Amino acid sequence: MRTWLVLCLLALLSACSSVRSLYPPDESQAVKVVPTQTFAELKALPKPRGSIPVSVYAFRDQTGQYKQQANVSSFSTAVTQGSTSILMQALSDSEWFLPVEREGLQNILTERKITRAAYQNEQKETGLEKARELPPLTTAKILLEGGIVSYDTNIRTGGFGAEYFGISASELYREDQISVTMRAVDVRTGQVLVSVSTTKNVLSKEVRAGFFRYISFKRLAEAEGGYTTNEPMFICVKKTIEKAITELVLKGIEKRVWKAQESV
Repeated sequence: MRTWLVLCLLALLSACSSVRSLYPPDESQAVKVVPTQTFAELKALPKPRGSIPVSVYAFRDQTGQYKQQANVSSFSTAVTQGSTSILMQALSDSEWFLPVEREGLQNILTERKITRAAYQNEQKETGLEKARELPPLTTAKILLEGGIVSYDTNIRTGGFGAEYFGISASELYREDQISVTMRAVDVRTGQVLVSVSTTKNVLSKEVRAGFFRYISFKRLAEAEGGYTTNEPMFICVKKTIEKAITELVLKGIEKRVWKAQESV
């Protein structure tokens, strides 16, 4: 009987062989975000003739989706609300664009008022004829608009499972999809110069294995193990935005909206 029980437990553990540990992970330290494949594509773009000043007032979640929880009313959004910050960083990393701050424009204007008042006070104390002046804010030639326009859940679900003689194992997966639309607008004419859309699948997977068996009268042996993996929404949004910028640059080169260094 003991030998039979050991064999069953070994089968259970082999079913979960891909699990790093059956125990919760220990506390980890903060690390730098690992560059994604879409980031490599962004950095591999041809070099521009010059960085184009662009402004982004808002690039937000336009889906209105909330996290799905069974039998619970949740007000947590399904998509990150920091997509504007992600876009600004990706624009800066692309070397094609020079992003200027517009989301926090009111904060900049307030600080400029404080600085201007300090210059005027300095003029009075030192007896200068004229106070120092602040340089004008950088103007943008291109306005980037758009946002996260779609988040569809359960576009594909499936799995596989088997059970024999009280030993069971199963694997389930689910695919969601996030979509982003981005357009470049000429601030002088309001004309939409380039518009692109990109999508990314959000993957979730669950692996479980269990053991259930009466080993003797009124003696029941039961064990269960498993794990789940879910793609972080931040990483999915980051990949989708980086891909959108890459496609925006390539489509702009094709339409001769802007030119690379090697272009004639």
